Amino acid sequence: MEGIVGILAMIVSSSLVYSAPLIFTALGGTFSERSGIVNVGLEGIMTIGAFSAAVFNLNTVHIFGAATPWVAMIFGGLVGMLFSLIHAVATINLRADHIVSGTVINLMAPGLTVFLTKQLFDGKGQTEIIRQRFGKFSFPILKDIPVLGDIFFKNTSAPAYVAILVAILAYFIIFKTKFGLRLRSVGENPQAADTLGVNVYAMKYAGVLISGLLGGIGGAIVVQAISGQFSVSTIAGQGFISMAAMIFGKWNPIGVMGAAIFFGVSQSLAIIGKQIPFLASLPEVYLQAAPYVLTIIVLVVFIGKSQGPKAGGKTYIKSK
Repeated sequence: MEGIVGILAMIVSSSLVYSAPLIFTALGGTFSERSGIVNVGLEGIMTIGAFSAAVFNLNTVHIFGAATPWVAMIFGGLVGMLFSLIHAVATINLRADHIVSGTVINLMAPGLTVFLTKQLFDGKGQTEIIRQRFGKFSFPILKDIPVLGDIFFKNTSAPAYVAILVAILAYFIIFKTKFGLRLRSVGENPQAADTLGVNVYAMKYAGVLISGLLGGIGGAIVVQAISGQFSVSTIAGQGFISMAAMIFGKWNPIGVMGAAIFFGVSQSLAIIGKQIPFLASLPEVYLQAAPYVLTIIVLVVFIGKSQGPKAGGKTYIKSK
């Protein structure tokens, strides 16, 4: 029994570490697409958030101490929000194609961050190792619950539980508040929303900026909980996997969270698979490729069945 509990605890703990950035970023994409703006630039936003958080962490650890990863996480989110303004202005004001604009974001972020990394770290392609990282966290009282405490609440990922709370909050905001109703109405029928007095452009900006904030936070978690330093390969497809989670979850924050956890499990198995008896015999390359293969399968199977907001990706012109 103890052996089974130990294996489950290892799987859950590792899965939550890898799920946290996906949950945040996929939720960000949900807010953007609910406003009618398709944001394929989540990969680039995560990259800029990861770089910003790494640099902030390394330079302020002597000020914030143990709280540094949390403060750096917020800083990465704010920089991600600023970076997402490029996408907002391009798609909302300049009426650029949403896919093209998002692709530019994805191409710009790696080049910009590598250039800045080399400028700040003596020509090196990566930052220094982050010493104050998101470590393992045990919940007081809850960790003492028999069996469940060992599996879910002992030596686990605090950012993952914050992400789960944010997903629940996002569901409430999108489906139970006036702001959420207006956001959804703009994503479904902006002309009708406009005639009812909703500021369509403001809601679209809000959706994109929230996606930038949450995407930047996702990148900050990757660099401070998984990689430990920033380089051009730090994000490595996490933004695209987050998009898959958003589609798989049908733009519903609770479904999106579940899909992100599913992909988090597949990523974690690539790391801990050799320690699990029934997976130990599989070639390591299969486990490493699993997250990306699953992403493709999910997109192929579900992208036709999942119907996003009707006005998603369409340019809105107020005069029409």
